[in-house]
Amino acid sequence: MALETFTKRSRIRAPAEAVYRWHAETGALERLTPPGERMRMISRTGGIEDGARVTFRIGPLGLLWVAEHRDNIPGRQFRDVQIRGPFRRWEHVHRFLADGPQACFLLDEITYELPLGRL
Repeated sequence: MALETFTKRSRIRAPAEAVYRWHAETGALERLTPPGERMRMISRTGGIEDGARVTFRIGPLGLLWVAEHRDNIPGRQFRDVQIRGPFRRWEHVHRFLADGPQACFLLDEITYELPLGRL
């Protein structure tokens, strides 16, 4: 089965540290979920520090998804790793890269493997 990678780089008019803190706030995942997307939070342990977990249900079938946070470098990055969910493998690295004192780039890199491979 093949691993796929999706990368998105977004420039944000806010300091990297502030954007990182926004992601670390309780409820950030819910605020980032597009309107109309079916996502229901089940439980949360901790924030985005290493070992913290979120459990939620997604999609019309209410699939269970458990993700663990790892590789947290305060103000710079954190990684979400699927422990249980719809993918064979799924990891999302969030990097916050300063672009001067009042802006940054948010670099999202998602590596995943589909549950049934390429159909």
